[in-house]
Amino acid sequence: MKHQTLENLQIVAEVDQDYPRQAMSRSERLERWAELLERNPDRRLSTLPQTEYQPARARAAMRGDGSPIAVAFEDTVLRAAGLENDSYGATKRFFKLTDGQLHEIICY
Repeated sequence: MKHQTLENLQIVAEVDQDYPRQAMSRSERLERWAELLERNPDRRLSTLPQTEYQPARARAAMRGDGSPIAVAFEDTVLRAAGLENDSYGATKRFFKLTDGQLHEIICY
């Protein structure tokens, strides 16, 4: 496969950079996340410790391999619905959670 620049692709094809995201309600997003976590009840999940003590900017950037957030981001459905990455901040915005609610999910 040859790498092409966006400009080169636009010469030969119509490139839609505003690809429509799969619309999901907040409830549907949360239910999907819960289902993903319940699929493997024996899985050992990592935590993001002491999120409540981190400055807001540092907390927003927190992430961890094997965390509940990482499980959500691995899902193509949630990514298609707009989950941007596996950071605390992106997860908080996507699922419309408060810091307290997200703390209950991902902190030890």
